[in-house]
Amino acid sequence: MSKLRVLDLFSGIGGFSLGLERTGGFETVAFCEIEPFPRKVLAKHWPGVLIYHDVTKLTGDILARDGIAVDVITGGFPCQDISVAGKQRGMGEGTRSGLWSEIVRLVGELRPSFVIVENVAALLAGPIERRGGWFGRVLGDLAECGYDAEWENIPASALGAPHRRERVWVVAHPKQARWPGVLSAFSTERTAETFIENQASTALASSRRLDAITRGDIHGESPFFFGNDGLSEIMAGLGAIGNAVVPQIPELIGRAILAAEATP
Repeated sequence: MSKLRVLDLFSGIGGFSLGLERTGGFETVAFCEIEPFPRKVLAKHWPGVLIYHDVTKLTGDILARDGIAVDVITGGFPCQDISVAGKQRGMGEGTRSGLWSEIVRLVGELRPSFVIVENVAALLAGPIERRGGWFGRVLGDLAECGYDAEWENIPASALGAPHRRERVWVVAHPKQARWPGVLSAFSTERTAETFIENQASTALASSRRLDAITRGDIHGESPFFFGNDGLSEIMAGLGAIGNAVVPQIPELIGRAILAAEATP
């Protein structure tokens, strides 16, 4: 079986791709990340993979001209206007969280087999004046593209992280295709104890790799600092780590997708 080709939007330092590729069934064919520091990290660990800079300028035609075909689109779109830590301006035009519309546009152009989206748990609840309106927008936009979706709030602590870090994960799939029920295992295994017990081997392997990358054991040096110990680079590295998804979660979602695809 050939690997599923991933377009990683809002890539950050590559947490989505690290987790999915850990399964052995996914291959990242392009990134899109606007911040310079994370682009340096991506270029270091995925040499030869194209890194587009501006999601608003990326199109299906550009990807086709560059010889890139896509099976999966991933994206942790900006949370600043949704998070309870921000002003909760929402997902309207001109907001950073409104860049969700760029994911929708590319889904419509590329018609991938899967769409995997991550954002803060507040996406499910807001806005205050119309509870559930933001998430209704996400589901409605996907439905207009012809996609069904399932979702689950999966905290980092479910994979053994020392912090809770609640995040909503959405997996979408074309309506006309057989629905794989990718997140059903997460729904029935909500407790951290059961979840970790059932997924111990894959979670532990991914955790060890992430720890090794953070320490710099892989490639012989830290991926977050590039020979400059200035405060600005240190802060950029810490910010990039803080914004990253926990790779173990996309890894487990990826394994669920592969298992569903292998089911007759």
